[in-house]
Amino acid sequence: MNAIRYFEFGQSRHLMLLIARILIVVLFIIFGIPKMTSFSGTVQYMTSLGAPAPMLAAIVAVVMEVPAAILIALGFFTRPLAVIFVFYTLGTAFIGHAFWHMSGNDVIPNMINFYKNISIAGGFILLAITGPGAISLDRR
Repeated sequence: MNAIRYFEFGQSRHLMLLIARILIVVLFIIFGIPKMTSFSGTVQYMTSLGAPAPMLAAIVAVVMEVPAAILIALGFFTRPLAVIFVFYTLGTAFIGHAFWHMSGNDVIPNMINFYKNISIAGGFILLAITGPGAISLDRR
């Protein structure tokens, strides 16, 4: 019980929140940088998905996956950005991984990615509730 209490109330809680913030956005940054550096390809991809306003969708994707993700890692505007990420992640799940409209070999990987996004949205809900912790720009 003491170990649980230490993690819950000790200094390690703030370190764990920092690590959690970095881990929850690392995927966005890794896949966002190529979207940014090959923007025309991102617009084409959004078009192929049938995303409404593909140019706008590409801009939103790049902004959310690179600068907004970096802000989460730094702990800056953490709670409002976490809420925005909940909706962004759910949107990408339904638009980008609509496995129920697919067949063959596309179903399983898209089902996995759909539920991965649902899980990530849950992580962002927790981040919105807990806040960034003491090791963040929000706390400075």
